[in-house]
Formats: sequence, C-alpha cells, structure tokens
Amino acid sequence: MTGPLSGPLMGPLPSLAPSTLVPDGAAPPVLQLEEVTKTYPVEPPVEALRGVSFSIHQGDLLAIVGPSGSGKTTLLHLMGALDRPTSGRVLVTGFDVATLADRELSALRATRIGFVFQQFFLAEHQSVLDNVADGLLYAGASLAERRRAASQALLRVGLADKLASLPTKLSGGQRQRVAIARAIVGRPAIVLADEPTGNLDSGSGASVLELFAELNAQGSTIAVITHDMGVAGRMNRVVRLLDGLVVSDGPAGAGPEGGGRE
Repeated sequence: MTGPLSGPLMGPLPSLAPSTLVPDGAAPPVLQLEEVTKTYPVEPPVEALRGVSFSIHQGDLLAIVGPSGSGKTTLLHLMGALDRPTSGRVLVTGFDVATLADRELSALRATRIGFVFQQFFLAEHQSVLDNVADGLLYAGASLAERRRAASQALLRVGLADKLASLPTKLSGGQRQRVAIARAIVGRPAIVLADEPTGNLDSGSGASVLELFAELNAQGSTIAVITHDMGVAGRMNRVVRLLDGLVVSDGPAGAGPEGGGRE
C-alpha cells in the first residue's frame, strides 16, 4: 500500500510539504531522521537521543545495533511513529511525524509501517490466517480481502499449509514467521523488527534471518533493531548507536570506522 493514507476512521494525510521532496522527481527516502533528539522530562532529564541523522531507502536491509542504554528502543519508537521527537524531524515516506495528528499517525502506522517484535504478540485462540488478516484491520479492507491478502503473505513466508493452525501448535520459528507475515500483509513501506530472533533457538533464528533476506530480495525494506552483532552481520548495512549518537553507518563487517552513509 503506497497510495494516500486513508481509512474508515481517518481522513487522508496532508500532501507532502515541498521541503520533503527530492529534486529531479526522485522518491523521498522511506524513512529519514534529521538531527533527532529525545529527552525524557524526569529529574535529572534523560537525553536518550542526542542528534541522530540517517536515511533508509527503498530496498535497504539494515541493522540498528548498540548496547543496552544506547537509545535503540527510543529510536524504534520514533521510527515507528509511536512517539514524537523532542527536536529534529522524523519523516516516514515524506510525512513529518511531529506535524501529524494522532489519527493521522494511526493511519501512517497502519499503512506504511510493519512491526515484528521479539514476543510475537499472536492471538492464541485465532487461526494463523486470522492473526495475519488482523494486520489489515485498520486499512479499510473487507474480511474477504484481508483473508486473501493474509493467505498470500503466509505463502511468502513458507506457511501456506498452516492457515487453519493455532499459534500454540507452532514452533517458535513458525510463530515468528506468522508475525512477519502479519507485518508484510499490507505491503508497508518499511518493516521494523525489534530483536526478532531474541526468543528463538539458533537454528530458528538463522531461518528467520534468511527469510528477511528473501523478502528483501523481493523488494521489502527492512530495519532490524538488535544488540546482537551476529544478527547485524547478516544485514547489508549496519547503523551503530552509542550513548544516543550514531557512531558509524556502513556495510556490515566494515567495523566501527568502516563505511559511511548519510
């Protein structure tokens, strides 16, 4: 889904401001951060992000990596339009998150962003098919349309034979594949995966990373948030965070000083 955002509970989002457009008719980055800060108003104030800037383009497969306390979770919330920055700009397919009303943010998340979490968050008493179809609940599609799209998404992740199964009957790796199918069912502009292998054994985790590579080869844009350098090394690009700052951004395996990309 890449058209104007709309749905049964919200109107269309405003047009892109001229400042968010790229010269020569090129598409804007899928996601762009410009000098983003986030300060939590506690005593003393906590500066979780201190001026983060980078862009994610169509077809990227990247990891955002850093130790505990580096700002990864805060960054995920801002990239996923779950929170607004203290200063700077977060642009999702050209829309400035800070300028959108709550209903517009809901529309943005429903149609432009897919989420995959460590804990799966599947409804245990619903079939696999309906768990995935629920990923389109806020996109204005009929039940038949949702189930048809869910079947296609489950085919893409290798679970076409599990449509009627309950999540409790699946392995951890299969449950994460269901969660990935739910994230991609609406063909979002970007998939954000938060520690997607954290609850899996090494074999299942490797299988999920292979699936991400396959989906990326088919055109999906995927950002994996992780503390695991082994996971990061399977991506094409690694953005490293430390103390709320980007300390490196380049090809996987280039090392903290290797590579550079705006």
